[in-house]
Amino acid sequence: MALLKDGDRRKVAEYFGAIEHPVRIVMFTQSMECDYCQMTRELLQELGALNSFITLEILDFVSDADQAEAFGVDKIPATLILGDKDYGIRFYGVPAGYEFMSLVEAIVDVGKRDHGLPDAILAQLERVDRPVRMQAMVSPTCPYCPRAVRTAHRFAMASDFITGDMVEITEFPQLAVKYGVQGVPNTIINDAESVVGGLPEKDFAKAVLKSIRK
Repeated sequence: MALLKDGDRRKVAEYFGAIEHPVRIVMFTQSMECDYCQMTRELLQELGALNSFITLEILDFVSDADQAEAFGVDKIPATLILGDKDYGIRFYGVPAGYEFMSLVEAIVDVGKRDHGLPDAILAQLERVDRPVRMQAMVSPTCPYCPRAVRTAHRFAMASDFITGDMVEITEFPQLAVKYGVQGVPNTIINDAESVVGGLPEKDFAKAVLKSIRK
């Protein structure tokens, strides 16, 4: 049974009309699929069928462990959105609820090769000269979470040093415990800084620089 309703499928296909370049979606699952792996895979298969620029590759977290390691994937379900290169855009957990549009918009951004960030933010990100991991802790019912996810993904697309993760905490509660997350969105940056809420991009940029002592 299809996950997307006919009306939603038409709207997404129209939105995908802005894609101008190939988009490669890589998903990691396993032969004995986890609780949310099947749903994630089926959702991605439906999305991939909506535009000829999109290709989907399904990999096994166990048998393709070398590729998981190369991509830095440490949990499943994991979804990566790639273009001419790996931009560091990651979804851990099923991108459902409010995060469905975060997935759609990430695909379009990569398909347009356009992160959409203003020059003032880019100037800040140009100061980043070492690896930064932004983990946006979210839940699918949180209307404010997509802003944090979109910022992390746009930052990742703009900087070769930044990786932006969406992490669905009901699927990975151990991470909520590890980082003391009591509400979402909460973006953990390099395990050193956090941005609570869907704040403006300048606040995220400030926290990114602070995490590398700049």
